[in-house]
Amino acid sequence: MSELLVEVVRSGFVESVHRARVVAVDAEGSPVLVHGDVQAPASPRSSMKPLQAAGMLHAGLDLDGELLALACGSHAGEPIHVEGARRILRAAGVDESALRCPEDYPDDRSSLDFGRVYMNCSGKHSAMLATCAVNDWPTEGYLDPTHPLQKSIRTTVEELTSERIAATGVDGCGAPLFYVSMVGVVRAFRRIVTAAEGSKERRIADAMRAHPEYTSGTTRPEAVLMRSVPGLMLKAGAEAFDAFALADGRAAAVKIVDGGQRARVAVTAHVLRALGEDVPGDLVPPIKGGGRPVGELRVRTT
Repeated sequence: MSELLVEVVRSGFVESVHRARVVAVDAEGSPVLVHGDVQAPASPRSSMKPLQAAGMLHAGLDLDGELLALACGSHAGEPIHVEGARRILRAAGVDESALRCPEDYPDDRSSLDFGRVYMNCSGKHSAMLATCAVNDWPTEGYLDPTHPLQKSIRTTVEELTSERIAATGVDGCGAPLFYVSMVGVVRAFRRIVTAAEGSKERRIADAMRAHPEYTSGTTRPEAVLMRSVPGLMLKAGAEAFDAFALADGRAAAVKIVDGGQRARVAVTAHVLRALGEDVPGDLVPPIKGGGRPVGELRVRTT
């Protein structure tokens, strides 16, 4: 099987190399691009958030629009994100102190605020607490894998991926991290974007595509891509994981083996182009020296 490499080229010399695992399928779900072991259990990290949100909707959560997009998001801590998380909590009658994601500074450096609501996963956690409220489930221990909320989410993840969860870990935000294969992630993303209009899964796809700035940030590459590529639903995860699907069912998952985030966007752009989509040429910044471009990230197969 061929390898997909990202070479960091500076002044004509390759100074670093990242390896990528990739699986991409066509509109019928048939593999068209495979690099590396995509059947092994993987750690999709925040790329699982649309699946977790689907589990919450099936458990009775009533969100749509930008707030549903935020529940699926890893946000930058911009004012729209922080206020959005607070709106979810207020509507559910849950105090902000119930959040159990870590305290953090926002990625948006225009603010020096600090707290749980500024952490990039606070939208998901607010939605989790709102799901508890609508079901009269205890908010204490809502991150425990044995909590009714997490059991409900687990069931939906297994249904969407058509896989048994291989293992359960702890994500950076403290929520359960479900390990499934990259093939399973692609299968789930396809099901979300191709679901019937008005269904819970389709509501997620529609919310994310209509409000990409709520799923990441106003200037992040994920939002730029979703605004540029018609019908694209994309979610990034920590340690350089990406998953996306297009309206016709074409879909892919990307994992940079060493977790190098700078290579993630380059590979995702490469895969989108391989699937026939136009991607902004300036999406991947050049390698700089002395403040000017002196190289590039180059994607190639071996």
